[in-house]
Amino acid sequence: QWSVYSKPVPANGRELWALFLQCFCITVVIGGLFYNWMFASLEYSWHLSTAIAVSFSLLLLLTLFLVHPARCAFSITMPTLGTKQGRKLLLSTCVMIVAVNVTPNIISNIKTILQVIECICKNYSESLLNSTTLLGEASQEFGGVIQTIVDDNNVWRPMNGHFKFALLNNSTLVNQQMHLAGERIRNNFLVVEALVKDSVRAGNRLVAGLSMLYLCLESACYLKNYLTDLRFDNFYITKKLERLSMDRKAAHLLTGSSKHLLRRTGLKLSREELMLCLVQMMFLTVVLMLMLVIVAMDHFAFSVADAAVRNVAQFSVVPVTLGIKYSVSAGFACPAHEIQDFEKSYRHYLSFSSAHCRISPPRPPNNSVVLVVGLLYCIIYATVFLETYAHRSCRKIAASFFESQEEKRALYLYNKLSRK
Repeated sequence: QWSVYSKPVPANGRELWALFLQCFCITVVIGGLFYNWMFASLEYSWHLSTAIAVSFSLLLLLTLFLVHPARCAFSITMPTLGTKQGRKLLLSTCVMIVAVNVTPNIISNIKTILQVIECICKNYSESLLNSTTLLGEASQEFGGVIQTIVDDNNVWRPMNGHFKFALLNNSTLVNQQMHLAGERIRNNFLVVEALVKDSVRAGNRLVAGLSMLYLCLESACYLKNYLTDLRFDNFYITKKLERLSMDRKAAHLLTGSSKHLLRRTGLKLSREELMLCLVQMMFLTVVLMLMLVIVAMDHFAFSVADAAVRNVAQFSVVPVTLGIKYSVSAGFACPAHEIQDFEKSYRHYLSFSSAHCRISPPRPPNNSVVLVVGLLYCIIYATVFLETYAHRSCRKIAASFFESQEEKRALYLYNKLSRK
């Protein structure tokens, strides 16, 4: 089947139908994955995802069936997904998963904390406003005592002896202002949440589109260099090179140059390849640490919001005591009535919570998000080491599609080893 797929022209009608069925099965699978990627990961609408996936599948079917170099470039694209381009796509998927699932969770828990603060401020302001009635009650009793003393001793006075105490007891206005302040805070958070989600979605779509475009261009460039440059990616011990050296009785050339040549099917990595893998792993680890910081913020926001909601009803009331102590001494005789000292305390309690507060429950972290991101990162770390073998697979695929060119490349490498 691979021989039929890699041939430039089918030999007969049977091979033609076999090629068509292979291309049809490939396009069906790729079209389904493409639709799921656009709809689930990039969050496009289902009808737009369906239209683009169907159009892409039909175009891919015609291209694979009719254009032989396009089949080769498409086949090279598959192992190229295991290289840095595939890692970029997986990284963009991880970022999108974290942004869509974790960021709204953090904002929701922060809003819960703000609702608790709003409830405390509202109840405290109402309780504090009600406490001012103590001043009115104290002024009435204190003024009554003063008036009695003045009446009994016939002291001349130009006005009524009672104190007049005016209170602005408008709890409706206070509640309205607190409600407006809370609504402004909630609206600001909704704007921030929408902005973050839209920015991440747009950035993820842009990165995904550019990564796919670069993936196709990289495969096409690899095929172009393979066909035009005999030195490009030509340091492998292939079967054609081994057969050529055996026919010319020069097998020692391959053993003497083992330090500079690699077997295409071997597991050995050169020192340069290992260093490149370590550098890429360090970069990936930095990105992973940033994602873990966001996940940790989600757990911290939930713990704070959960503690605030559980403890807001347990806040103790604060007792407030207003004490009035009044003493007077007169420089004249008061035979009618002896002046008495006035001392009395008035108590009130300030409350911080109420059963009428509307507080949304905190949203716990989604542990499945951590699991999915962890699995994707395991694949990403694996692609760091698989990238070298993916490049070798690209060479093998191109050689199976263009056998004559592979013979030229083997002869070029053999002549190069002979000269050395």
